[in-house]
Amino acid sequence: MIAPLLASLLFVVQSRAPLDSATVTRVLNQLKTSDSTVCALAGEALTNYGGFWRHAFADPGMPMPQPMPTPMPMPGGGGGGFHVNMHGNSRDIDPAVLRAFRAFIRDDNRCVRNIAARVLGNHGGSESYSLFTGMLKDARADFRETGALGLGELEDSRAINPLVDALADDNSPVVRMTAAWALGEIEEKTAIDPLARALGDRAPEVRRTAAWALGEIEDKSAVRPLSTALNDAVLEVRLVAVWALGEIEDASAVPLLATATKDRDPRVRQQAAWALGEIESAQGIGALETLMRDPVADVRKTAIWALGEIEDGGAVPALAVALKDNDPDVRVLTAWALGEIEDEQAVEPLVGALKDSDEEVRATAAWALGEIESPRARDGLTAAQRDEVGSVRHAATWALRQLDDNDDDHDVRVRVRPRVKVKP
Repeated sequence: MIAPLLASLLFVVQSRAPLDSATVTRVLNQLKTSDSTVCALAGEALTNYGGFWRHAFADPGMPMPQPMPTPMPMPGGGGGGFHVNMHGNSRDIDPAVLRAFRAFIRDDNRCVRNIAARVLGNHGGSESYSLFTGMLKDARADFRETGALGLGELEDSRAINPLVDALADDNSPVVRMTAAWALGEIEEKTAIDPLARALGDRAPEVRRTAAWALGEIEDKSAVRPLSTALNDAVLEVRLVAVWALGEIEDASAVPLLATATKDRDPRVRQQAAWALGEIESAQGIGALETLMRDPVADVRKTAIWALGEIEDGGAVPALAVALKDNDPDVRVLTAWALGEIEDEQAVEPLVGALKDSDEEVRATAAWALGEIESPRARDGLTAAQRDEVGSVRHAATWALRQLDDNDDDHDVRVRVRPRVKVKP
């Protein structure tokens, strides 16, 4: 029964066939008795139909941030990556369909109830505000959670006061957590002080979500409150607090993040390196240079990525040393960072890297020399045109043409993809 159900839902989503109230009622009734994982998958299919699914269905109270810096310099080849805008509603939903969802808003099945809340929050209009604020006062904690979830989806600033009250006073940590999440979705500065107080909540999931919400609001007045969360005993709280400081991107957070680079857990150290790269302040260079000697390769790579993002010549001496790291991925990323900085101090080390044993290091070094555009690199690049690997020869040819300011030749494509990921 479930397999045909999911197949039919996927058909509706992919074919963009009209979604009718009878289908909604039938599907939600079947989901009430389904496995929670199946319900989550079906719920994602249903709610994606409207074009607004923005976070993990399985954990509606706290979409865990996943910053993933992936520098992909592609000289002559254009940019990379993609961006998806999930905030706009791709279509209006028939009122009868909305009524079908509303019929399940107080269902005993949490998954089904929250599917309905997500749809009504994104498509239900002003009527949904009264519905969700009423649920936020319900005697049942699970209904209050759904009310907070719906208000977060609605993103109506009128909901700030009711959500702040729930965050401060509700006896259910799940409700408090969902209220914090909703305040982060609304993104109003007036929620900063209540969220800052929630960083002291007795429940770690509430503290973690409050830190996430402060990062979503992206206001520098949240930097000081987040400093307390950097010392939290729970790893997940510290990780999200560091992520939030990176999202805010204010230089006043650099000293706090420098302390976080000394955290006992390598995931926090790596996250702190990422945040310093997001802020792009030269004040963070010293802490990042220390992380370049970290025993964990992923920490070293993220620190190097961050130095490339900061683009300050003061980091060149330390990066020159990293060009001799035992890990070839570290060497590739180091060459990329030197190319981003574009400082002539890097020419000699990069010319040396044109003889590296790893072909990707050699190609990236050639690209970096092309970015710097120093005549001192000409002999090394000319020799690299005879490299046994085609990608290195192409990169060297492109770089030499950069030295000659011949930017109009589009025949040479150089694709350099150093890899670094940060996953709290």
